[in-house]
Amino acid sequence: MDDVEMIIVIPCYNEYNRLPIADFTAFLSKHPQIGLCFVNDASTDQTEVMLLELQASFLSQILVLRNTKNLGKAGSVRHGILHCHSTTKAATLAYLDADLATSLEECVSYTSYLNDTTKFVFASRILKIGSVVERKFSRFISGRIIATLISNLLDIKVYDTQCGCKVFQKDLAAILFQKTFISKWLFDVELFSRLLVFYGKEDALQMMNEIPVKRWVDQGDSKVKLSYFFRLWYDLYLIRKNHSDQIKSKTEKIA
Repeated sequence: MDDVEMIIVIPCYNEYNRLPIADFTAFLSKHPQIGLCFVNDASTDQTEVMLLELQASFLSQILVLRNTKNLGKAGSVRHGILHCHSTTKAATLAYLDADLATSLEECVSYTSYLNDTTKFVFASRILKIGSVVERKFSRFISGRIIATLISNLLDIKVYDTQCGCKVFQKDLAAILFQKTFISKWLFDVELFSRLLVFYGKEDALQMMNEIPVKRWVDQGDSKVKLSYFFRLWYDLYLIRKNHSDQIKSKTEKIA
């Protein structure tokens, strides 16, 4: 993928029966300047066979990576981003959910918001006039509760940290992904924490932009197990503690 301008990392776990191959094929045919990096997270079905078949049709645009063991979404995205950061010349990196709840086209459109000041943009499921956001009411309610907790945890006003579409300039990759993540599913929160710690709150907020989605459609059951609801609170506690410790350590160094 030497000639692509942007690479979108897509984590995949047992996606054989739900990956929208036709959408990927149509997109790649129309956007030769965009590359896709699929990370197979130790799937137990025929996901990898399907990905390799797709790759064979778009050798200059598709890279397929493999996790030797299941790492969850956090580990898969990290694997893909770090690999693309170190081996390609693409100026922009992103990650997106395999079900394309947010479309590939919309993900790419967010690059128009990147500039010398804004280096990190993310989709947000804010329902406004002209937009389409379809998801189960139960997921909406739980999402709002989690979002409120996260806003308080990081002390920033953000509506939606968990929408699976993030786009950023390549030079942020090492800052955001060098360290492993505490949580397999709330790692997006850790990305915000790392920006806030590294740049300081004022500068970090200036370089971020939350973009309301034009269209987001829930494509089915979540890969997050119901049992994770109990682990979620402990993950939030650990993330908050780590964030506070990092802020404190940086403050002490400056002093």
